[in-house]
Amino acid sequence: MNFYGVDLNCRLMLGTAQYPSPAVMAEAVKASGTEVVTVSLRRESGAGRAGQDFWSLIRALGVRVLPNTAGCRSAKEAVTTARMAREVFNTKWIKLEVIGEEDTLQPDVFGLVEAARILAEDGFEVFPYTTEDLVVAERLVEAGCRVLMPWGAPIGSAQGLNNAFGLRALRAHFPEVPLVVDAGIGVPSHAARAMEMGYDAVLINTAIAKAGDPVAMAAAFARAVEAGRLAWEAGPMEPREMASPSTPVIGRADLA
Repeated sequence: MNFYGVDLNCRLMLGTAQYPSPAVMAEAVKASGTEVVTVSLRRESGAGRAGQDFWSLIRALGVRVLPNTAGCRSAKEAVTTARMAREVFNTKWIKLEVIGEEDTLQPDVFGLVEAARILAEDGFEVFPYTTEDLVVAERLVEAGCRVLMPWGAPIGSAQGLNNAFGLRALRAHFPEVPLVVDAGIGVPSHAARAMEMGYDAVLINTAIAKAGDPVAMAAAFARAVEAGRLAWEAGPMEPREMASPSTPVIGRADLA
């Protein structure tokens, strides 16, 4: 798997919010085997101030940081936050979120495309949190995005993949673009299903952080992602309308 020229072995990405404690978060990251974690700028501030203990913990884990613009409600706010994150985390990567609706936290796709274009022109490598809409995806790619992160369901809802048709269509329409299902996944089987569709990775936060045992759940997701990817590479059979016998009927004994 390759994101903006960076080769990664693990197809599971983790968020770092909502864990019972930083220690539990660190153990979950280790159990998952992830190489990329998302971090909100709101968890950080300048050197020597609040957030430095958390940032030191992240660095000690030896993972790549994907800062995000979580909570931003406009393109202008997202762009400003991204530029601040680049200074704090010293990376061109940015997970771009522009939220447009309060109840579902659905992306504002108009502001998203606007912000993506500005940031790409400014040298950022943008990971946009988007819907599964093909036209929006086209606009994001045209704006300079080389990765797309469509939602499976509303953030933190644990509903899984609400629009399997749309996600499959997105995969078919962009065979060469890395696609990451981001948001809404609740259990490992949801992640496996995304991988079985041919998605390149999944990003999980709430389903692990809010589990009774986040460390065990992180390990479960890691196995599910591996299984789903292996299934995709093996070539799953197509669903059928009718039964098909698994045992040949030719040569069957005639006992009449």
